[in-house]
Amino acid sequence: MTRITISALIVFLLDQSSKFAVLNWLQLDHVRSIDVWAPWLRFRMAWNQGVNFGLFSGETDLTRWTLILVSLGISTWLLLWARRGGSGAQIWGGLIIGGALGNVIDRLLYGAVADFLNLSCCGINNPYSFNIADMAIFMGAFGLVLTSNKQDNNR
Repeated sequence: MTRITISALIVFLLDQSSKFAVLNWLQLDHVRSIDVWAPWLRFRMAWNQGVNFGLFSGETDLTRWTLILVSLGISTWLLLWARRGGSGAQIWGGLIIGGALGNVIDRLLYGAVADFLNLSCCGINNPYSFNIADMAIFMGAFGLVLTSNKQDNNR
């Protein structure tokens, strides 16, 4: 297996198993909120029908299927692109692909992405929740920016 496949698979499995746990074992969709390490970390259920911070959210099937197709298209392109890159690009690309596929599965199963991690600090109550897939996508994109700049400077 390639680095991109391994990193995507790890992220996908972590994401889906964490969502399975909070939905089926903790019943977070019914409980709505659990203080894990108050006030910094809460499990707070949110069903995101859009992208980050609920942008482009809508109740229509058109929005849902458009986001699924866009995610699959970007993942396919990234897979083809990162396979030709170095090990860093493959790992970072795998994080993005694994996260995107985890959120695609949510949209297929539930019609929305299951977000449950909520971080707040210093008297600021953060209204947004996210999940492991979202973290992986962010870290992968950040890593790609860092490694692509480094590779471009070495040419």
